[in-house]
Amino acid sequence: MYPERFSTLPAYAFPRLRALLEGVPAGGDPLLMTIGEPKHAFPAWIADVLAENLSGFGNYPTNEGRPELLEACAAWVKRRYGVALDADRNFLALNGTREGLYNVGMALGPEEKNGQPVVLMPNPFYPVYMISAISHGAQSVFVPATAETGHLPDYQSLSEEVLNRTTLCYICSPANPQGAVASKDYWKALLNLAETYDFKVLADECYSEIYRDAPPPGILEVAHEMGVDPERVVAFHSLSKRSNVPGLRSGFAASGPENIVRMKQLRSYAGAPSPMPLQAVAAKLWNEESHVVENRRLYREKYAAADAIMADVPGYLPPEAGFFLWLPIKDGEAATLRLWRETGVKVLPGGYLSQDGPTGNPGQDYIRVAMVADLDQTKRGLETLRDCLFEVK
Repeated sequence: MYPERFSTLPAYAFPRLRALLEGVPAGGDPLLMTIGEPKHAFPAWIADVLAENLSGFGNYPTNEGRPELLEACAAWVKRRYGVALDADRNFLALNGTREGLYNVGMALGPEEKNGQPVVLMPNPFYPVYMISAISHGAQSVFVPATAETGHLPDYQSLSEEVLNRTTLCYICSPANPQGAVASKDYWKALLNLAETYDFKVLADECYSEIYRDAPPPGILEVAHEMGVDPERVVAFHSLSKRSNVPGLRSGFAASGPENIVRMKQLRSYAGAPSPMPLQAVAAKLWNEESHVVENRRLYREKYAAADAIMADVPGYLPPEAGFFLWLPIKDGEAATLRLWRETGVKVLPGGYLSQDGPTGNPGQDYIRVAMVADLDQTKRGLETLRDCLFEVK
């Protein structure tokens, strides 16, 4: 006997990609532009911090985060967003934000609200949102984030029937995969909607430190300016992209004290806290900004290269932030196969990041391209992709 709730899940994006390309030889030197795994160097001093704290592997790690890590998270939020929060009462350290984005539904999602509860999420979306909803018995409602909506979901357009059952609402800004940024006006409208229909907003802001010019506004600063109940929002942040340490598996959740108490309670039973030496490294990373500035400079070089290389590609939209290109092309799956077979450049079909809806799959006619390699490799990949897939003058 096995549970039915996961029986209809499609294969995850990357196993689907492997199946698509299985047995197809690369048409050139392989260049992977699929997964959002940062390749810039992380700070060399990480090794020293780790060495200084090696004895911590001999202790069970603190479940909610060691005090100096929580204090570093609070200090960063104050610097970045101008919001003063209590390190102990408003923060929870996470073993990667995916853990938090999953368990938040288990901790904060009620079992009933005018019938089966609803969890809203953008489409395309990060799959953990859907799995969290399924796991706590909620209905996932996928809201298209398309060119027509500025590549952010139009939650205002939903029916009262859906909104009256909504308990949680995911929003990713800067958006993965499109690179769109929620403006202050967008955040305000969403928070007003959440107040009207009494649901919590779960803000996945893991790409917040990779941007072109102005720092993207965050939900914590907008909620603070509006005087919104802190329990109305949960913000998630990560070191993976900001500091180029995806293997560190370190992030945090920030919210009102009651939400944090409930998330801590669940984590006490079912969480996997980060080892103490890694928490020491994370604290140092949140307290240090020069490596983040340099990281952003490297991505800005790649933004400029992409804009120049893709300038004549029909429908090319320069991303506002993040490190993905979301390129429109008829049949993303066929384009991905052709690109690999003819050139050896590997990308991800946009349909693998989306669910089918009443008007089709909003990612079907896109490919996602990760600009995580160094500048020269990124240029080579983008030029090869352009010349293979697009007819440009």
